[in-house]
Parts: sequence; structure tokens; C-alpha cells
Amino acid sequence: MLGTLGNSLGQLAPEQALATGRRVLDIEARAVAALSARLDNSFTQALALLLACTGRVVVSGMGKSGHVARKIAATLASTGTPAFFVHPAEASHGDLGMITAGDVMIALSNSGESAELLSIVPLVKRRGARLVALTGNAASTLAREADVHLDAGVAEEACPLGLAPTASTTAALALGDALAVAALEARGFGPEDFARSHPGGTLGRRLLTHVGDVMRTGEQVPQVPDTATIEQALFEITSKSMGMTAVLDTGGAVAGLFTDGDLRRALASGHGLGSPVTAVMTRAPRTIASSRLAVEAVEEMDRRRINGLLVVDKGHLVGALNMHDLFRARVV
Repeated sequence: MLGTLGNSLGQLAPEQALATGRRVLDIEARAVAALSARLDNSFTQALALLLACTGRVVVSGMGKSGHVARKIAATLASTGTPAFFVHPAEASHGDLGMITAGDVMIALSNSGESAELLSIVPLVKRRGARLVALTGNAASTLAREADVHLDAGVAEEACPLGLAPTASTTAALALGDALAVAALEARGFGPEDFARSHPGGTLGRRLLTHVGDVMRTGEQVPQVPDTATIEQALFEITSKSMGMTAVLDTGGAVAGLFTDGDLRRALASGHGLGSPVTAVMTRAPRTIASSRLAVEAVEEMDRRRINGLLVVDKGHLVGALNMHDLFRARVV
């Protein structure tokens, strides 16, 4: 199979294909590195516009620049700067109504002469929105019309024909990321803020899932009265499949915890199944409140080297939790 693939590279020998790949990566890496050296006060001015924006950041571009614009809008939106993408051609046919006086538009065009963008620039400015142009040509029409121009020019495209946008789109994307991250830091946007924008992701589950969301409740919670025997506690452990049971006093408060480990130690020390569970239970066991984050329960179990916790609110047992519940919730 590998031999067949090696012989199906068209006019390129394998070593030439590798050389081409490395050349493209080198060109694009140099293009991004050059941006850092050129970054000036226009960057901070653009950032100030984003931070002062009372509406939304509207990102727009045609063709490949449009694809980059979509990604920049998505990155801004997920890092604390409300943003969305508007297609410039569609803007001329009604979508311009999405743009308001409180907005900031970021317009992407490598040449700075994209007709579709230039046709809506006067209308955007007339509405009172501010304009940030991200182009590869500081002398372009779009750059001149903008409140702030960000220079994303590159020395060369990675495409050997110099036609397909390659290094230029990479540079534009990197500059958009730089703006988004600077805005994130300026806003003090933290992991919990990020999680609220990504509730379906791993971080979101870790930071937004509470113990009460995943704990077992009602009949699923193993519990026996403090008058129970070891045998009765063992039956409750077995029937609820949690490896433990709460022991409750007459007022319904948690008096102790009886686990598989406690059972082994009780039998080893000569206690029979008819012995009172209070004689061998763990008194004042570690508990957790239902309002705590599930990830805190994981940390507590790891620290204590235990597999389960009783959930107690205001002195009353409200649930139980073990590591399998946390695995199922994908918190671990």
C-alpha cells in the first residue's frame, strides 16, 4: 500500500514533495514572524475600538478572506468579544441591516480593493459603525477609508504561481488571533468565562457541571439507620452498588459512613455480621455540598484516595456520588 502511494505523486518525487511542504511552511512562518516586527500603534487603536464597542464586532471578507473572517469572528465570539460574520455580497442585499451605529466592522481584503467590500463601506460608515481594515496594501482604497488599518502584507505567497492566497491568509488569520487574544486579556476573560461559551466542550463540562447535576438521589442513595447491623449495611451496599452506605441518626443527619473497606477491617478484627454498624463505621466522614463543582469532587476523591462521597446540604443527606458517576458525566 505504501509503495502504491509513493508512486502516485504525479510529477513530484517523494523527496520533492517533502521539500515543497517544508518550503510552504517556511514561507508562511516567515510571513507571520514579519507581522510581529511591524506591529505598531494601529494595533492598539484597533484593540481600543473593539473594547469600546457597544454593539457587535462584524467581520467581513470575500473569497478566501471570507473564510478567514468567519474564523476570526468565531474566535472573538468565544473569547469574550461578541462578533459575527457578514458576507459582503449579501450585505448589499439586505444583510446590511445587521449593522448598527454601535458596531465595529473588521473588513478583510488582501488587495484592499475587493469591490463587494468597497460597495458597502460608505453605507457602514454612514450608519455610524467604526471600520478596521485588515489588508496587505496600506495604499489601498479600503485602507484609506478605514478608521484603523492593520497591515497584514506578506513578502510572497507560498503558492509558486503567486496566485492562490496562502501566506497572506495565514498572516491575516494570525493577526485576527492576536487581536482576539489581546481583547481577551484586556477584558480579564478567564477559564470560567470560556466555559460558559463552550458548554459542550471538556472545559465547559468541568467548570459548569455541579455535584447536584450528577449525584444519585432518592432511592438510589444507600443509607441505613444507626440501629442497623453490619449485615443490614452490607445488604444496602450490595443493592445500591456504590461500595458504601450512609449511616443516619434518628434526626436524619449523617452519623457515619460504612464502606467495603470498613467491612473487611471489621471482619478481620473479629466483628460478626450481627454487630452494630456504628461500632465499625467511619465517623465524621468527608462530604460535599451539591452546589460544589463536580471537578472539586474529583479532586477531593483523588486527594483522599476514595471512590465515593456523600452529598450533604445543611446537615441533611441529599445524594451520593462515586467516580463512575463522574466518568459518565465526562467530568474526569
